[in-house]
Amino acid sequence: MGELRRPFLLLALLAVALVVGLELGAALLTGGGDAGGALRDSAGQLGVELDDVGRVAQPSGRGTGHLALIDVVALWTTGLFCLSLVVPERVQGRVQGAATLVFSIVLLIVSVVLLIVAFVELTVMVSLFLAAPFGTLAYLVVWGFFPVGDAGVLLGLVLLLKLVWAGLLLLAQPRFVQNKGLVLLALTTLLCTVVLEFLHRLVPVILVSITDDLGALVFAVVAVVWALVLLIGSIPAIVKAVKA
Repeated sequence: MGELRRPFLLLALLAVALVVGLELGAALLTGGGDAGGALRDSAGQLGVELDDVGRVAQPSGRGTGHLALIDVVALWTTGLFCLSLVVPERVQGRVQGAATLVFSIVLLIVSVVLLIVAFVELTVMVSLFLAAPFGTLAYLVVWGFFPVGDAGVLLGLVLLLKLVWAGLLLLAQPRFVQNKGLVLLALTTLLCTVVLEFLHRLVPVILVSITDDLGALVFAVVAVVWALVLLIGSIPAIVKAVKA
């Protein structure tokens, strides 16, 4: 493939690591704001008068966090590229297949579990929202006031870092563009980020938690697909290592 430019490759690893870190920390970086006033207004529109609603916090959502299920594949792939800088090719060939097999199995299990959790939560959300007025109020208390602005800022930063990651990979080795799997992975993660932002802007704010959870559900499915791709792709490398 040609010589890798180490500084750009290491910077690409840093960029995608920041992406995964931001996505995993989304629950801490977004949500938590006071939504009591908005809840009283919404309750009034439903014909229910609320005197003291106490502390009602904005939800953080699952969508951004579930993006990490996909981006951890990008992190893993970039890490393997970096590993080739310090590990002899023969040794890497023997270790990479087994390590990727373990990684893909773990990713598959985690993705399936989070897929089930997102599906159950989405079902509860929709059921409560449609059970007016008190079910709807219960929905509003827990999920009704998604921090669209904060999530948009975070997703914008994540998208920028992903573009930086892709650009740095090309600077590290222009022939990476010939790697169809890597290109497909980059397009997948960029598209999913844009789709999540679109889902956040598609509906009124009281419904954003539902579309956000729908996005999380889709991302978990995408992660399952990528986990299976890695799992299947690791088998030839393992067989080759065993025969060597």
